[in-house]
Amino acid sequence: MSEQSKTPYRVLARKYRPRHFDELIGQDALVRTLTNAIEGGRLAQAYMLTGISGTGKTTTARIIAKALNYTGADGKAGPTTGPTDDCKICKAITEDRHPDVMEMDAASRTGVDDIREILDGVRYAPTEARYKIYIIDEVHMLSKNAFNALLKTLEEPPPHVKFIFATTEIRKVPVTVLSRCQRFDLKRIEAPVLAAYYKTICDKENVGAEDDALAAIARAADGSVRDGLSLLDQAIALGGDKVTAEQVREMLGLSDRGKVLDVLDHALKGECAEALAIMADMYRSGGDAAQLLQDMLEFVHILTRRRAVPQVKGLESALAPDTTARVEAMAAALSMPALGRAWQVILKGLSEVAAAPNPQAAAEMIIIRLAYA
Repeated sequence: MSEQSKTPYRVLARKYRPRHFDELIGQDALVRTLTNAIEGGRLAQAYMLTGISGTGKTTTARIIAKALNYTGADGKAGPTTGPTDDCKICKAITEDRHPDVMEMDAASRTGVDDIREILDGVRYAPTEARYKIYIIDEVHMLSKNAFNALLKTLEEPPPHVKFIFATTEIRKVPVTVLSRCQRFDLKRIEAPVLAAYYKTICDKENVGAEDDALAAIARAADGSVRDGLSLLDQAIALGGDKVTAEQVREMLGLSDRGKVLDVLDHALKGECAEALAIMADMYRSGGDAAQLLQDMLEFVHILTRRRAVPQVKGLESALAPDTTARVEAMAAALSMPALGRAWQVILKGLSEVAAAPNPQAAAEMIIIRLAYA
């Protein structure tokens, strides 16, 4: 058996997970604040990390845990903001086996009894590390009673205890909990930053990748590093040692989005036969009627926004360059009343398609209605 077959494959999202602050991308304000706090010894008792999935909330929580518990190779160093690879405690935290850093998923442990388990252990000093750190992921899933049980300890925890919470639904976290935490909002990562990051990963993996292919993956990731890495993994599996723009477009179904724009364009011009012919072709290829209307609604939104405020760009960055050019041309040719009618027709049509016994027939009726509107 070869050496490669003995080693299990690790997906890129796990293999290249940041290990210290310098490796976090796109979160400059968070890194600067935490770095200054750790270097100045101004440490909060609880941190709340929020943002969409895949921006690095749990990763940041682990980096904070390692930074605060760093002791260096000789076991005498203090907290650091730099690399922590030479520390025995930090290595154990990375491998999720240190008894003083406990990570809990609130999605599966939502009750007050689970929180009481934590609170029972808070009063005891850490066994080896400097701080006892509790990382609670998806904290918004905790029950009301669980949050209430946490409040008093969260306000005045022992000096050796730190709490780090992560959530994608910050509005579901009670204000009483938020007021006791330092809150950090992790931003969506810009597409150019993601594309550059994926380029460095391809270089490390000895995979050739076209810039257009990486740009398409970065746009599809929609600000999430992990989602983009999963797509890059898939693209590498598809293309072997070469990732091309054509393969990525095919994998992401971007050619289908071009067809969606074709249907919308023909319908808005009143060209009923052409729009229905493309729809029938998409149906034969396995297209979903409701998804087609949702994509059309998204394009109408982009066109209307482009028409109303042409100087402000943003939504177009999620589109391929050739599609962006088409959107600009269509927006210039269409009037605001026409776009407003199109929005109303498609939006109402979505509920009709969902209720119809034959969704494809209902979708065709919407297109015909749109063409004659």
